[in-house]
Amino acid sequence: MNNDTICALATAPGGALGIIRISGAQALEILSRIFTKDLTTAQANTIHYGHIVECVAISSPQIIDEVLVSVFRAPHSYTGEDSAEICCHGSRYILNKVLELLCQQGCRMANPGEYTQRAYLNGKIDLSQAEAVADLIASSNKATHDIAMSQLRGHFSSLLAQLREQLLKLTSLLELELDFSDHEDLEFADRSELLSLANKIDKHITNLVHSFDIGNAIKQGIPVAIIGKTNVGKSTLLNALLKDERAIVSDVHGTTRDTIEDVMEIHGVQFRFIDTAGIRQTTDQVEQIGIERTFQAIQKARIVLWLIDEKPTTEEINKISKQTENKKLIIIRNKIDKLDNNSYNLLNSPHLAISAKFGTGINELEQAIYDAADIPTLSDSDVIVINARHYDALTRAHQSLTRVISGLQQGISGDLLSEDLRDVLDILSEITGGQITTNEVLGNIFKNFCVGK
Repeated sequence: MNNDTICALATAPGGALGIIRISGAQALEILSRIFTKDLTTAQANTIHYGHIVECVAISSPQIIDEVLVSVFRAPHSYTGEDSAEICCHGSRYILNKVLELLCQQGCRMANPGEYTQRAYLNGKIDLSQAEAVADLIASSNKATHDIAMSQLRGHFSSLLAQLREQLLKLTSLLELELDFSDHEDLEFADRSELLSLANKIDKHITNLVHSFDIGNAIKQGIPVAIIGKTNVGKSTLLNALLKDERAIVSDVHGTTRDTIEDVMEIHGVQFRFIDTAGIRQTTDQVEQIGIERTFQAIQKARIVLWLIDEKPTTEEINKISKQTENKKLIIIRNKIDKLDNNSYNLLNSPHLAISAKFGTGINELEQAIYDAADIPTLSDSDVIVINARHYDALTRAHQSLTRVISGLQQGISGDLLSEDLRDVLDILSEITGGQITTNEVLGNIFKNFCVGK
């Protein structure tokens, strides 16, 4: 780790206040050179009022700003180093001038994510918690916030630690046998107990792998495709859901010729709605392209809203059934304000009657969409994987553990089993950082952080 003392703006410019962070062995010494109080002997976790000046060593220095400085001492700081945070007024000139003065006195500007990287390297957090910091900053709704907070508080790390402890028990028993390899009939580990434990561990890992599907959807926004024939009210429905005139509404058939996307939040979960071109036979080449994109949107969606205003034909039912296989399908009977309100039992899917034009039934539809997403109810200790790197590592761990289970069932030698178990242990360590050794890997993780974090 580079031991330079670093500084950076930790807040977005343009607000009433701005915070500048300093971290490193000389943080308080450097800051004291431009602050009207000596902070080198200041107690930890204290706040000091004073002025930032061009240099306290010169007579009558120019005052730059009136500030509050928070002081943190190693190891009880975010980075694990001596640190300070300067709360300035939000003027761009003031913030840039303070950073300029700090650099003149010996600081350097921090790299993206360098504060969190130092926290990881100093043992304040593990790698999965470091990545949770970025997810927390990027969280845009309650669901992504709760998942990131759970990971930041160490629930994911704790679960992985428990799994690694159980794996170490497996490995140690098998490797103990290798130390007594001269005794061919000697077994310290009961193979049936090992198999039961391996299956138990693999079940936990498999559940984590499967949770990525919903976790990634929550993180990106759960995709919902609105489909149906032309002029059935798809764009009107999108506008009703978003409570905004997002899509053009017209009585002319084929108005929507491309997919239109926007997002909204339902019960703290973000949904990404996709208004599609109406499905019909047409010779218009541009409209045909739009219809092709409708079917592409269906394939990407987790939930499909099929909007109808009359009973569909058997051909239409079969076509939609094929296109929405393995999707959550909600059939919506629109225009109940002026058409008959008959209920159609189609494809054994949920059926709602609404008026997109007047907003009738929209609240019930929102609840049906949320229910179809099948969002698990999370307790404080539940873990959902939302990071692609974690998903890849867990998938590889599952593959190695599958070989262990197969080997135990086939009665292969302990040395081969031990090799695969070691692979699982190393892979799980990658997630929390135990096996991360290259700057390239760390660089890839922290490069997308904001500079002040």
